[in-house]
Amino acid sequence: MRRHLQWSIKQLTASYSDGQLSPRRVTEEALQDALRWKTLNAFVRLTPEQAAQQAQDSEERYKLRQPISDLDGVTIAIKDNFCTKDVHTTCASRMLQDFVPPYDATVCSRLKQAGAVILGKTNMDQFAMGAGTVDSLYGPTKNIWSEDLDKDHWRIAGGSSGGSASAVAAGLCYAAIGSDTGGSTRNPASYCGVVGLKPTYGLVSRHGLIPLVNSMDVPGIFARSVSDCVAILNTVAGPDKLDSTTIRKPFTRLNMPEVGQIDLSTVRIGIPKEYHCHGLSAEVLETWSKVADLLECSGASVRQVSLPNTAASIFVYTILNQCEVASNMARYDGIEYGHRAADERSTEQLYALSRAEGFNEVVKTRILTGNFLLLKKNYDHYFEKALRVRRLIAEDFAKVFDSSAKEERVDILLTPTTLTEAPLYKDFASLTNRDQCAVQDFCTQPANMAGIPAVSIPIRLSRAGLPLSLQLMSNSLNEQLLLTVARWIEAQVEFDSLEHSQQYKASL
Repeated sequence: MRRHLQWSIKQLTASYSDGQLSPRRVTEEALQDALRWKTLNAFVRLTPEQAAQQAQDSEERYKLRQPISDLDGVTIAIKDNFCTKDVHTTCASRMLQDFVPPYDATVCSRLKQAGAVILGKTNMDQFAMGAGTVDSLYGPTKNIWSEDLDKDHWRIAGGSSGGSASAVAAGLCYAAIGSDTGGSTRNPASYCGVVGLKPTYGLVSRHGLIPLVNSMDVPGIFARSVSDCVAILNTVAGPDKLDSTTIRKPFTRLNMPEVGQIDLSTVRIGIPKEYHCHGLSAEVLETWSKVADLLECSGASVRQVSLPNTAASIFVYTILNQCEVASNMARYDGIEYGHRAADERSTEQLYALSRAEGFNEVVKTRILTGNFLLLKKNYDHYFEKALRVRRLIAEDFAKVFDSSAKEERVDILLTPTTLTEAPLYKDFASLTNRDQCAVQDFCTQPANMAGIPAVSIPIRLSRAGLPLSLQLMSNSLNEQLLLTVARWIEAQVEFDSLEHSQQYKASL
């Protein structure tokens, strides 16, 4: 096995500095591995020419001992709904299959400015509408932890950023960018056994991220360790004049303390009772309880809390999601944007056929449902009421994080990320997209509606040999404490995200 795949980003760049490895060699091997593991379908498009040039430039800087950042020469993948200059950005949909952006999303441009090597674009559910990365123009993405990748016994990678999670879990890159609207980074991170971070809404620019739900979309980060996640966040976070929703306050870089220096005696952990819900597997519940006990035994204060509106959260999320989808998808008419049908007998016919050919059934269903919910006769009953309940959900979080009563206030919430281990594709496909999202997003989407940061970290393997993960949530802009506690848990459980199938290990 290539030893450097086990290294952190900090160790990798240190090896560049001392000449032990070179960015060009690491990039070449990463591109070879991506082709070798094409069966995963993690990448929809590799960019070998651009990656080779970026790696060569990085190598020259290291020879001059002038690396430009902590990410110089680090291989990273980008989800296919972030605009990348001169590289197709399709949202895994026929509607945008010929779209080549003339500019980079802010996240991409900041990574390039930091010297990162962009390997290519990763697979996703069409327009990020899904929880399995199975509704893609390019076919489904497979989970590297699957018992069998060739037959019917392969497992989903999660969604909608499954391609990014699969690429990181398989060691094809050191980190990847995804998007998170209702858990689309944390869900696949959980199933693939990697770290998945959703920052505070507005901390990372959405400029160049093709929107799904503007009020909830957040660029997410995948990595194999919390410290690697922090390195990426420190590079991409901060105000952006091109995005009016970014937080204007200057971003202060996060500094992770050494594990031995982390003191949990002043940290208050909340266990929301509503997350002990129907469908939660016994193994996930056991994992949740063990980590809560671990934190308490190490000096943290652990107590049960209540988020009473959680039960309504998934319904509110579904309504608001479909309403904003209907609005955002209206631009794809075959004239201004997107796929254009050949039939031009009338403008109306052109619109209808272009959209019928360009969108899959999932997207079309959400558009139709969203438009129905926004009808004048339904607006107050559905959309406006959902907005009111969304405010109540946000207030639930505010009460536990900002309670005036010190004994009732907590700093971190500990919950499951997903209710089970990664399901088999055949079981996942037996339910509709809507039903799957309702189940898979139950624990993750409340954080998006409140705009708070959340991170999923792998804890252990199930009896079937699959990753089980937990989620940490904290108050807005409290990433420093959130990731510090996550780093402490990570060090205690010592989960190795590259410890998977013998077939994979033997192939490297």
